[in-house]
Amino acid sequence: MIKILSSIALAGLVAATMSGCGAAPAPEAEPDFRCKQENVLAPKWTCIPMVEGAYAGVGVAPKSAAGMGFMQREALANGRSNLAQQIKSQVKDKVETFTRATGAGDQETVDKVTTAVSKQVAKVDLQGSKMTDSWTSPSGSLYLLVTVPESTVNGEVKNAVKSSFKNDQALWQQFQSKNALEGLEKEFPTD
Repeated sequence: MIKILSSIALAGLVAATMSGCGAAPAPEAEPDFRCKQENVLAPKWTCIPMVEGAYAGVGVAPKSAAGMGFMQREALANGRSNLAQQIKSQVKDKVETFTRATGAGDQETVDKVTTAVSKQVAKVDLQGSKMTDSWTSPSGSLYLLVTVPESTVNGEVKNAVKSSFKNDQALWQQFQSKNALEGLEKEFPTD
């Protein structure tokens, strides 16, 4: 009887050991969201260019036999191009929001104002833009953080909006008149 109980206990122990070591899932590796360039850790701004109170962009120049000065000029130009595209899209969104907030009148006039402002701001060179940080990758590529103060850009946008409204004064007056009439119609409906 003791032999039978010993055999059952041994069989149970073997079964428990085998099932415990069986299909235990391996722990998944946590995703690594740190900034990497060329598979090495890099400054966060090379992935997400952000600077408080400024528009920021990254310019990159590959290693060049022409030297570091050439690479800096190339990376700075790329960074400014990045800034210009970013600013142009943000300005367009802000101006469209502003013109919609002004009233829901003749969309043709609003579109003309938005287009005029976007073109004027796109022509503004990035006065005050500068390199604020740099990093060289293992391959020798140069990364530059290029910034321009938001106040500089915002001032240019305001001036462009004002001049655009003045340049299209007849259209703007038509737009305002139509909005005034629509407001009057709402206040004193005739139907």
